[in-house]
Amino acid sequence: MSEKPVATYLSKAQQVAQQLLGRIADADVAPGHTFATEAELLKQFGVSRPTLREGIRILESQGILEQRPGPGGGIVIRRPSLDMLAHSLSIFLRFNDVPFVTVLKAREVIEPALAAEAAAQGTKENFAELAASIKRMEEQGDDQEAFIAENRVFHGIVARASGNKVLEIFWETISLLASGEHHGVRYSFGNRRHVITAHKKILAACKKRDATAAALAMAQHVDELEHLVRDRYQHLLGKPTRVRSALGERLT
Repeated sequence: MSEKPVATYLSKAQQVAQQLLGRIADADVAPGHTFATEAELLKQFGVSRPTLREGIRILESQGILEQRPGPGGGIVIRRPSLDMLAHSLSIFLRFNDVPFVTVLKAREVIEPALAAEAAAQGTKENFAELAASIKRMEEQGDDQEAFIAENRVFHGIVARASGNKVLEIFWETISLLASGEHHGVRYSFGNRRHVITAHKKILAACKKRDATAAALAMAQHVDELEHLVRDRYQHLLGKPTRVRSALGERLT
């Protein structure tokens, strides 16, 4: 005998938030523009001011809108940030006991696919950006933070060059959680040389429009991060995924 589905109860404020979200999506209002005033929404929804404000706060917490007081204010549409998305995903993963190594594995699946698409779809401008990134890496010396930031720039360009916006967003979100530096991982001089060499190999394959070679080069490259963690930071592999704040900070 199959179990009956459990009914989901939504409070009045949650119902307001749900309906308001639907209206915003249907209206296709650009971020930064005012959608409505509080007075207008009170008339439309026919609820109390506290209920409306609670519904608005729900959407504010999701990065969808903000309420600006004063003349010219109102309900202003925002563009949800990647940090907000990473925050929500990290909470889900943490409370479902998903370990850090599983997040690394997800990155190892996504990035080769992006590299293959970048080889097929990337422009000469994209490849020039990748070359410039590699050059900056070579000139950074021992600046660990600058190297880590530039490494992310390179992978971000590959993701953008793929032309696949969904995969690009997946990568940007997963990479925020899988980045070893957020777990205390640091790169030695030898590690940094390996990264630069790997980036050159990926770029060379992209320039040749060789999707298979680009995917293989990227797979080998991202696999090196897992090996680095296994060699020097093995204690991190089984640990729960760390929770990130909506502002991009590591919380736990």
